Amino acid sequence: MKQAFIKLHIAIILAGFTGIFGKLITVNEGLLSWYRIWLAGILMLLILAATKNLERISFRDFVRTSLTGLLLGLHWIFFYGSIKYSNISVGVVCFSLVGFFTAIFSPLINRKRFVLSELLLSLLTLLGIALIFSFDSRYRIGIALGVVSSALGSLFTINNERLAHSFKSETATVYALIGGAIALTPLMPLYFYFFPVATLVPSWADLGYLLLLAFFCTVVLYMLQTQVLRRISAFTVNLSLNLEPVYTIILAILIYHENKELRWSFYLGLALIILSVVLQMLQVMRAHRNTGSVAAESH
Repeated sequence: MKQAFIKLHIAIILAGFTGIFGKLITVNEGLLSWYRIWLAGILMLLILAATKNLERISFRDFVRTSLTGLLLGLHWIFFYGSIKYSNISVGVVCFSLVGFFTAIFSPLINRKRFVLSELLLSLLTLLGIALIFSFDSRYRIGIALGVVSSALGSLFTINNERLAHSFKSETATVYALIGGAIALTPLMPLYFYFFPVATLVPSWADLGYLLLLAFFCTVVLYMLQTQVLRRISAFTVNLSLNLEPVYTIILAILIYHENKELRWSFYLGLALIILSVVLQMLQVMRAHRNTGSVAAESH
């Protein structure tokens, strides 16, 4: 469990850079997400092939992983749309609603009872987002896109948790990325019809940023996340990832001076989100200690 939490924290740090790349890369959110998922899938495929760790799966399992990858690609489109229609700080804070949606979706999908503590902690996060939304009307389009992004991100993580119990982390990740890229590609002409772009070819600078984003913030990040999901629930992973805004906002303030754009309601909402994360981590640690005590007594 200790090793799983260390890996989870590393994944959170890497996730903190995704919003920064969303600002650095000048192509629109759809093209950015499409390039990211293809580049990440190809890089992952090459790495596994070179190390002879690439496993074959059945066509049925490939379809299953592809649907999970498609959810990931759609999540990215709305996530980067949220950043581009508002700013980095607002976009990543909206991502914190993933915990709220997971507390609702996970029991429904897995046919389990709702956990009252998870719902209460998620409502605390929801209150934080509501404070930002109600008092700062400048970014309402970005916030709305961020809410949709969080719902899709929650569905991805729940499905990814299932894959983690059926495949190795590397296998689940590579087929989700490749399958998701294939599934997303036929949808892109429709996307470009409503959101046209001047060119489909990124600049050399954008290509460099996309490669860094694809490798460190995608391949490495999701391999760690898939490994973590074997020991820690999807809800805990999602709620812990709410710490991502802290890292990203610090970077956004240092690089883009976004603190000049943010009002008191943003920081109050962020404080509530951080509080929900702290309370959840304390609850998980207490439950783990109790489980350990019971196990020790049984021996």
